[in-house]
Amino acid sequence: MKNKQAKTTASVLIEALPYIQRYSGKTIVIKYGGNAMTDEALKRSFARDIVLLKHVGINPVIVHGGGPQIGQLLKKLGKESRFVRGMRVTDSETMDVVQMVLGGLVNKDIASLINQHGVKAVGLTGIDGGMIRARQLMLEGDDESGGESALGHVGEIVAIDPSIVGTLDAGDFVPVIAPIGVGQGGEVFNINADIVAGKLAAVLGAEKLILLTDTVGVLDSEGALLTGLMKDDVERLIDDGTIQGGMLPKIQCAIDAIQSGVVTSHIIDGRVQHAVLLELLTDEGVGTLLRR
Repeated sequence: MKNKQAKTTASVLIEALPYIQRYSGKTIVIKYGGNAMTDEALKRSFARDIVLLKHVGINPVIVHGGGPQIGQLLKKLGKESRFVRGMRVTDSETMDVVQMVLGGLVNKDIASLINQHGVKAVGLTGIDGGMIRARQLMLEGDDESGGESALGHVGEIVAIDPSIVGTLDAGDFVPVIAPIGVGQGGEVFNINADIVAGKLAAVLGAEKLILLTDTVGVLDSEGALLTGLMKDDVERLIDDGTIQGGMLPKIQCAIDAIQSGVVTSHIIDGRVQHAVLLELLTDEGVGTLLRR
């Protein structure tokens, strides 16, 4: 029995070897969110994945969300969460909570867990070093002349300065980034984490963008997983209604990253233990790969 297990382990390592060789020295941006951030076993699994990637010479950069955690704290404070077109309305009081949760509790929890498993991680927000410069996101119908938005402190990216990420990578640290940006006048903005991850991947010239979700990936009309998709495939699947709802912004983010120079994007099931390793270092993977 032990001999059989040893052979299985050797087979796994041999399967992973060409992928390790291919991605060593490359940057991979991972958007960390969903169930993988709240389930304790999945949190430990994710931390170990990041540690292994770093030890084999791959440079992971993590961008995380935290919507459920923000909602829970707002509820405790007696403040109702409101959404417009799927985006959280972020007034000044809510923005304080966003900074507390994303830039503090969640961010430091992720960095601490990675540190505990043997790799140096540093938590930061887009405010640090002026990394993510942003402006207020205006919706159709907003009073743009007066700078008023129905969403409040929700932002869109103006520019990303990747120098702080490069410095951390060079020092053998794993950057863990909360999606908060800073405006020209020092005002702060809550930004969609998928968009931050995609834009950052493009600016860094990343090999891959990985979006962890609570779904198995992109499915066809019969519920089968689709992979190896190109832009034309995605457009056809959107036109015929196969891709719809909450998958639309994620798939668009993945395609935008590819068109901006990222080699491949992946939408994977974060509910699977070691999902990142399984997608990167095995033949089969655990999600949808999108390529040029």
